[in-house]
Amino acid sequence: MTDREQISEFNPQGPQLVYLALADHVTARIKAGELPPGSRLPAERDLAQEYGVAYLTVRRAARVLRERGLILTVHGKGTFVADPLPVEGPDAGA
Repeated sequence: MTDREQISEFNPQGPQLVYLALADHVTARIKAGELPPGSRLPAERDLAQEYGVAYLTVRRAARVLRERGLILTVHGKGTFVADPLPVEGPDAGA
């Protein structure tokens, strides 16, 4: 179900703020099924190394992802993809 071709390459040098670009990239990975609902995300320091960004950039991106309802963090256990994922579309709030 993973469609890696749908996910554009992460570009921290683009015009977007790096933490927002990272949040958008992780969002794309979730929507493509690469990070399925209920799956555990790598540790923030591991994600920082994977993406070549600062640890605090990953923390800020995680805050955005939590605000979007895409991830949740359980103290002492880790960060997980929301299960179920939030509903999108015009009827999402209804």
